Amino acid sequence: MSDYRIASRYAKSLIELAQEKGILEEVYQDILLFSKTLASSRDLGLMLRNPIVKHDKKLTVLKAIFTGKVNELTLSFFTIITEKNREAVLGSVATEFLSQYNLLKRVQKAQITTATSLTPALREEFKQLVINRTGMNTVILEEKINPGIIGGFVLRIGDIQIDDSIRTNLLRLKNQLKDNSYTSTL
Repeated sequence: MSDYRIASRYAKSLIELAQEKGILEEVYQDILLFSKTLASSRDLGLMLRNPIVKHDKKLTVLKAIFTGKVNELTLSFFTIITEKNREAVLGSVATEFLSQYNLLKRVQKAQITTATSLTPALREEFKQLVINRTGMNTVILEEKINPGIIGGFVLRIGDIQIDDSIRTNLLRLKNQLKDNSYTSTL
């Protein structure tokens, strides 16, 4: 079974259990903390994926880091994962949990790249564009500035990319001119 499917099943189970116990928001915060910790500590990620390190040692490290900082359900989840020798997929489980949580809460993440920073009015326009395309209620818009695109924007919504940058339009025009000059010489 692929890591994605395993992570997806564990994430779904954790969400369902947290909902059942009425602590979904708390577990969501725990998983955010875990994800940030994992992203900031390369050693933790390497240790969790290392088959040489014993599972009980991995659990000891996880408990040392997260005891008192996360809910008991989250700690129990870490215990179950390590007992099943699946700690290598914990990062994927966290990513999938956050994705499923956003879907459940009807939150869409999107990334906008522009040549300059957005005005509040433009930011709202892009959020509305994402809401219209996805049907979600809320948009978390990550803004990036890249002067290399000259003007316009590049909007990424999941796997979809809308590239309306001047740079890309110039490249398209250049390629069209090349194609036209090639066919006219034939």
